[in-house]
Amino acid sequence: METTGCGTAIVTPFCANGSLVGSSVDEQALRTLVNWQISSGIDFLVACGSTGEAATLEEDEWLRVVRIVAETAAGRVPVWAGCTHNSTAALLRQAAKLKEIPGISAVLSANPYYNKPNQEGQFQHFLALAKLIDPLPLCVYNVPGRTAANLEPETVARLAAAAPNIQAIKEASGRLDQFAALAHIMPRNFKIFSGDDGLALPAISVGAQGLISVASNEAPAECARMIRAALDNNWTEARDLERRYSRLFEANFWESNPGPVKTVLNLMGMCSDRMRLPLVTPTAATRARLERLAGELGLLKHAPVAETTRPEVY
Repeated sequence: METTGCGTAIVTPFCANGSLVGSSVDEQALRTLVNWQISSGIDFLVACGSTGEAATLEEDEWLRVVRIVAETAAGRVPVWAGCTHNSTAALLRQAAKLKEIPGISAVLSANPYYNKPNQEGQFQHFLALAKLIDPLPLCVYNVPGRTAANLEPETVARLAAAAPNIQAIKEASGRLDQFAALAHIMPRNFKIFSGDDGLALPAISVGAQGLISVASNEAPAECARMIRAALDNNWTEARDLERRYSRLFEANFWESNPGPVKTVLNLMGMCSDRMRLPLVTPTAATRARLERLAGELGLLKHAPVAETTRPEVY
């Protein structure tokens, strides 16, 4: 896997009409977002991750969103497809369908959620997925805050040794010592990506190769520049950008992700802020705080307006 830098875990925009449960995917807004991300200099895109609300998408919608992102990107940047399930059998059934979609560069898959599998269970789960999608690269995604299961560095090393197409990890444990352990134990060609915007620079300082970002939905050019500067050892520029946008990194989690980021994108005229239950849009008070912050950061001036989408307040 050659991919490094800043990748956007892109949101899935929903149409403003319809129910909170079944609002359809706004395909035009999604294409607009993809084109804006690429023109802004983002290094790669991740479709249908946590920020893309994959957990509430029907299977046909999930495949459609991945296809739209890959089609719109058209080879200009790598596109990764999120594919996660807590049943290994269901995961394999879904992942097999990704082979029907051209233009996918890798698969991103998180720990099995809710089941709380031990290290051996996670090893066998990810190994089965890697074998199924081979030769497509697999990036395992360690996010114990959402899944209640931590993937230990030693298990990651076992996986990489057992399946050559397991080539990267998105590490979102929030533990800098775990980044360091991965950098020490993994082969040099194995890629480590921070899953937390606020930990990206410390992670790169101990050996990570990039970031899979939430904030780059709103500020793709700036986040890409920050990561590129850090990877180029231009720490002055990287720190300056991190200081400026650290408030945004925090604000995106004032309420459940992707509520705040969709609100900011809505304020920018990019898409509706609608989400699907059990997620709901942020409160009016949070929206007001986000609008104030987005204005201070200059985010409301630079985004193109999606032709078919009008910002709405709920």
